[in-house]
Amino acid sequence: MTRTTTDDPLLARAKALKLYGLLAHWSEVAASDWLAPLIEWEEAERARRSLERRLGNAKLGRFRALADFDWDWPKRCDRAAIEELMGLGFIQEAANAILVGPNGVGKSTLARNIAHQAVLAGHTVLCTSAGHMLGELAGADGDRALRHRLSLYTRPRLLLVDEIGYLSYSNRHADLLFEVVSRRYQEKSTLVTTNRPFAEWGEVFPNAACVVSLVDRLVHNAEIIQIEGESYRLKEAKERSEQRRRARAARKTNTRPETPRNN
Repeated sequence: MTRTTTDDPLLARAKALKLYGLLAHWSEVAASDWLAPLIEWEEAERARRSLERRLGNAKLGRFRALADFDWDWPKRCDRAAIEELMGLGFIQEAANAILVGPNGVGKSTLARNIAHQAVLAGHTVLCTSAGHMLGELAGADGDRALRHRLSLYTRPRLLLVDEIGYLSYSNRHADLLFEVVSRRYQEKSTLVTTNRPFAEWGEVFPNAACVVSLVDRLVHNAEIIQIEGESYRLKEAKERSEQRRRARAARKTNTRPETPRNN
């Protein structure tokens, strides 16, 4: 079958792929049976490599899949709100999301699942801890190096900043976090996990003048989800300890010598 160049979907796909050599000889190959499979192979391979590159750049690390998350463990966790974040609508709106709760309730697990979903959907993502990001920015040697590092945290469509509140920071660190949040404000989404309510952020950044403005920009048009409960990691540690105790008791019973019988 002879294809025309008018409204040819294969031609549009070849242009999107920038297959300039193929496009230069399009009139010669347009009727070939191998053309459609070739374009499909190219699209599939580019999609695979793009996903692989985004996953590598995201620095997600290891995390528990959402399917394995124990929703019954937290005393309070708005599952519907988390699932709505998994739909990634907040990224389309350049809004923020903030997960607030004590240590071990699953904030990082939920945040990394949201970030992973964003990667799968084609977004650029970067995951970092607050300590690592602020330490790297504060350690920049000169204005040029600082601008470069700031751009690394400004560029991704979604930035996950984990564990704000576990350490105290200087005024310099507060200013740098404010700079990152301000550059992303209403342009790109920031996902934050913190163990401190915002009223206590003055203790995280003591004497920093920018704390009120920092929180104001972060929470404006943000989904804030409060998670309450005991540490899930502590629960798992206790369960593993009990399993080891039972295993030791079972081994001790199985290796106990038999008492000789009297004939």
